[in-house]
Amino acid sequence: MTIDVTDDNLLDLAPVIPVVVLDDADAAVPLARALVDGGLPAIEVTLRTPAALEAITLIAAEVPDAVVGAGTVLRPEDAERSAAAGARFLVSPGLTSRLQAAMVATGVPFLPGVATASEVIALLEDGITAMKFFPAEAAGGRAYLKSLAGPLPQARFCPTGGIALGNAADYLALPNVGCVGGSWLTPGDALRAGDWERVRGLAVEAAALRR
Repeated sequence: MTIDVTDDNLLDLAPVIPVVVLDDADAAVPLARALVDGGLPAIEVTLRTPAALEAITLIAAEVPDAVVGAGTVLRPEDAERSAAAGARFLVSPGLTSRLQAAMVATGVPFLPGVATASEVIALLEDGITAMKFFPAEAAGGRAYLKSLAGPLPQARFCPTGGIALGNAADYLALPNVGCVGGSWLTPGDALRAGDWERVRGLAVEAAALRR
């Protein structure tokens, strides 16, 4: 079953979006299947390795229940290539006017990275309400997001950076947090060993978190 993804529902697909770094594109499909089977359909593949775009293409083609996105989108060409590869959403750690224009031009939903109130206000002026809060823990964490909820209730966030199972529920309890992003679901040793059952178990645990 293919899940429709829009700017409005991107933060509501699951409580956690796994942030995945893949060195081997051959691992993409079994990894995605393990995450989806565990209850996490949205998967962010970061553009930090040469294998990333191929991994996105393979997941998009072979795991229809997955909603694969591209993370670490830094340049306009990253947005264009990711969308062409089959990414169904884009995530950036920060934003420039050129990058924003490129992501809008793809027609693909995106989560622009913010860390300050001024950045949030600038995006709200452009009608963008779904954002990535990064680096979450280093930028003020749960207390900072709670402070933003009063004056800027329109903004909703996916905090990423320093988040793991132990503090994810605290973030999800905030009214302006739709989901969190984290890399703890795909530990490097499990990926190298092809231990997809371990990944599935971590996904089940994360999917049980409630907003």
